[in-house]
Amino acid sequence: MASDGCMKVTKYFLFLFNLLFFILGAVILGFGIWILVDKTSFIAVLQNSSHSVNVGSYILIAIGGVTMIMGFLGCLGAVNEVRCLLALYFIFLLLILIAQVAVGVFIYFQRDQLKNEMSTVLDNLIETYNPEDDENKNAEITWDYIQHNLKCCGWKSYQNWTKNPNVGNHTDIFPCSCVTNANSSYGFCNATTSDLHQQGCENQVESWLTDNLGIILGVCVGVAVIELLGLILSMCLCRKIQNEDYTKVPKY
Repeated sequence: MASDGCMKVTKYFLFLFNLLFFILGAVILGFGIWILVDKTSFIAVLQNSSHSVNVGSYILIAIGGVTMIMGFLGCLGAVNEVRCLLALYFIFLLLILIAQVAVGVFIYFQRDQLKNEMSTVLDNLIETYNPEDDENKNAEITWDYIQHNLKCCGWKSYQNWTKNPNVGNHTDIFPCSCVTNANSSYGFCNATTSDLHQQGCENQVESWLTDNLGIILGVCVGVAVIELLGLILSMCLCRKIQNEDYTKVPKY
C-alpha cells in the first residue's frame, strides 16, 4: 500500500517537473528566436557580421525545441506508466544535459574570441558608416540607437569615429547619435568635440551583454536542475513499474 502511494507521488511529481521542463524549454526556444529577430538591441549589430551569434541562436532553438518534446514525452510516460517510454525519455534527457554542458563550456572558452570579434565588427561598422548607403542600414540604425540611449560615442571613445571618411575629412561633423542635444539619432550633424558624449560604449555594451547573458545562463541552469530531477524521478518510476499496460497509452 505504501509502495503504491510512493509510486503515485513519484509519478505526479515527475509529471509536474516535466510540465515545468516543457515551459522552460519554450523559454529557451523563445530566447533563440529573439536573438534571430531582434532589431532594436546590440545583438542586431552583431547578427550581420558574427557567424557565432547566428550559430548560437540556432543551437538555443534546437535545444529549446527538443527540450519541449522531451518534456511532453516525460509527462506522457509518467501519467500512463509506460516503462519503455520512460527509459527512452531518460536516455534522451541525459544526452540533452550533456549537450548543454558542452555548449556552456564551449562558450566559456570562446568568450575572448567573441569579444575580439565584437571589436572588429564595430570598427568596421564605424569606418563604413554611411547613411546614404542602405547596405548596412539596420546595423547602423541600431548602433545609433545604442549611442543615443546609452549616451556614449564610439567603442573606446568618440575618436574611433575619425576612421570614418565623412568624419575624418571634416572637423565639425559627427554622428547625430553622439551629439548630446541632437534632434535626430541617425545620420551626421554639425558639432564640435565638446558637444559629444565623451564616454565610449564599451563598458555599457559589455554590461548589457553580461546582464542578458546572466538571464540566459540562469534559465539554462534552471533547466539543468529540472533535468536532473527528471532523470532521478524517471529512473525511480521506471524501476517501480513491473508490468506495462499499453492500453493506458492514448491512441490518436
